[in-house]
Amino acid sequence: MLKKSDYFYDLPEELIAQTPVYPRDSSKLLHYDKELGTITDRVFSDVLSILKKGDLLVINDTKVLPARMFSYTPNGGKVEILLLKRFSLNEWEVMVKPGKKAKEGVTLTINEELSLTVKSRTESGGRIVEFHYDGVFEDIISRVGEMPLPPYIKEKLKDQDRYQTVYAKNLGSSAAPTAGLHFTSELISALKEKGVEFATVELKVGLGTFRPVKEEDLTNHKMHTEWYEITSENAEIINKAKREGRRVIAVGTTSVRTLETVADENGLVKACSGDTSIFIYPPYKFKCVDGLITNFHLPESTLIMLVSAFLSRETVLDIYKYAVENRYRFFSFGDACLLL
Repeated sequence: MLKKSDYFYDLPEELIAQTPVYPRDSSKLLHYDKELGTITDRVFSDVLSILKKGDLLVINDTKVLPARMFSYTPNGGKVEILLLKRFSLNEWEVMVKPGKKAKEGVTLTINEELSLTVKSRTESGGRIVEFHYDGVFEDIISRVGEMPLPPYIKEKLKDQDRYQTVYAKNLGSSAAPTAGLHFTSELISALKEKGVEFATVELKVGLGTFRPVKEEDLTNHKMHTEWYEITSENAEIINKAKREGRRVIAVGTTSVRTLETVADENGLVKACSGDTSIFIYPPYKFKCVDGLITNFHLPESTLIMLVSAFLSRETVLDIYKYAVENRYRFFSFGDACLLL
């Protein structure tokens, strides 16, 4: 049986990064050489010397919504709202806290510009709601919403832009594709000048990425769904690299999941969009991705399972043990791994 507990490791709480480093590319980088099986301690900006001309980096250009808001019931009760998934212009799936104050039919007021009516309850305990507003929804949200930081980050984020990648473009995620947070505009320019190419995909990251795996038997775990898109222009860039035998390196697990969702047996992708619920864990055989830039992930999470599929469970646990011993910083604002 493939067991959840096989992906547990001990992590001292003080290694969970609470704030991002400055500048972005000064974070530590653990470089694991797949061919040699060696670990080298680096700084993230060293990717400039590690990557080669012709390498293709695939980035996720999704942008995080300031999706956390506070609303009030007609009799003054306070309800926290977290945007999860958009169904239409006004209809969303949201998380609510406390749920008992968000019963069907109740209208909750956020401010004079924005309110919502609870329509139904979801299987996972969330709510389907209809928003009421005048104007542009995204503009209103940017004024009243806060960044929905992961639950393990306790400190308030002073600069909201630090939870966005420098290339974030398409608004709609509930969480950041955090491997991309290490890139600066200057580093991207230097990589392009060296001949490293870039392709973009979009995967709207949902809060399901933080939900724990509850089933001990991994084959019983139901993966959350997330919306993705690959344009024809970017599919062409990726396919050209694959046909020419150049390395395709995913920046983050969200890019991995998008590429592996659409890739055929030859690693070629097509322009398309839709929902993916792909769950990657050993002994998954990768079709498109040759290398991976990623952060250090939570014990027993679907993300550490994905990385274990890319290397092996034993190798990943050895890497994480090394990272703990050498005081790397973990999770969203933490340090990075280059697995190549």
